[in-house]
Amino acid sequence: MDQLPLRTAVSAHHREPVLDVVVPVFNEEAELEPSVRRLHTHLRETFPYPFRITVADNASTDDTPRIAARLAAELPEAQWLRLTEKGRGGALHAAWSQSRAPVLAYVDVDLSTDLTALLPLVAPLISGHSDIAIGTRLARGARVVRGPKREVISRCYNVLLRSTLAVGFSDAQCGFKAVRRDVAERLLPLVQDSGWFFDTELLVIAERSGLRIHEVPVDWVDDPDSRVDILSTALADLRGIARIGRSLARGTLPTAGLRRGGADHAPSGLAGQLLRFGAVGAVSTVGYVLLYALLRPPTGPQAANALALLICAVANTAANRRLTFGLRGRGGALRHQAKGLMVFAVGLTLTSGSLAVLHHLVSRPPRPTEIGVLVAANLAATLLRFLLFRAWVFPARGRGTGSTAA
Repeated sequence: MDQLPLRTAVSAHHREPVLDVVVPVFNEEAELEPSVRRLHTHLRETFPYPFRITVADNASTDDTPRIAARLAAELPEAQWLRLTEKGRGGALHAAWSQSRAPVLAYVDVDLSTDLTALLPLVAPLISGHSDIAIGTRLARGARVVRGPKREVISRCYNVLLRSTLAVGFSDAQCGFKAVRRDVAERLLPLVQDSGWFFDTELLVIAERSGLRIHEVPVDWVDDPDSRVDILSTALADLRGIARIGRSLARGTLPTAGLRRGGADHAPSGLAGQLLRFGAVGAVSTVGYVLLYALLRPPTGPQAANALALLICAVANTAANRRLTFGLRGRGGALRHQAKGLMVFAVGLTLTSGSLAVLHHLVSRPPRPTEIGVLVAANLAATLLRFLLFRAWVFPARGRGTGSTAA
């Protein structure tokens, strides 16, 4: 798969629609007309480029198709797309795939998200600064009105994503997103889900590909009449997380072809990172052994191990931050070192435990045996450290996805 072209800004003299806002609907005869007219008025009054509104009706069985067709006939910027199968993800996939607008977006039909955030959402995509933009209800500056049940479910879902898939974006399921068309053309064929997990899968693939995800805090008011089946949606999301997790574990998530040429950070491919991490780890291991041998006589084995590992851990984190994961400057350095020390604690437990077991089995083990056991334990700790570095200390978002909370 070829690399994505470099980001370019959309011309101010673009005559065709610059923005296509998709409104996916299923049996929304009550909400559809007032919401579309409100969206249309807002865009007419505030959006400085040509736009289109696409109502993506996915297999409605009520009066939604007739209302959508009438709106498309009355509003020159509106059109209607009729699909035969249910599923928000399928509706977005179909509508975005056929659109020729440079920027594609979608909003939920209930317009729970305040439309004043729409221009800040799409502006970084029009300018070429970012690849994807999402509304977030969980970032500082967002204002959210909803019941405690949905609040807890939303926060638990996003915590689950962070802990299992190590994502950097803050809110996967807010129905307020946009993407550049050139990016969507590459991402959409890779997204398997056609339901509510569509958003999450799209974002995970984009983030793992090093694409820039822009976040906009939004004002959001829960729709009390929402008919989303929370239980079935949650189960489908869990299945989606498990599927993506398996792909990540096997290294089969198809992200390599999406990486942008000319990036300003070190390649985040697994093979390249392993080579760099291995080189840093080899130097760290030699340094660890030398420090241990130097500190062992005056301090004893446990103290020598702890001190040598601590010194090497700080140096190792700094080196991997720059060389393996391509991060430069002081931004986030203290946070990275703090997380690195937590990873160090895991390594210390592993190596100290190995040393304790050796001394329990052999009262006075030979020095070469002692060092051999520590080297083996340190290698195991190094592998674990790489996994934690990649997924937690230096996750994809911090390695150049360019996410902002503006």
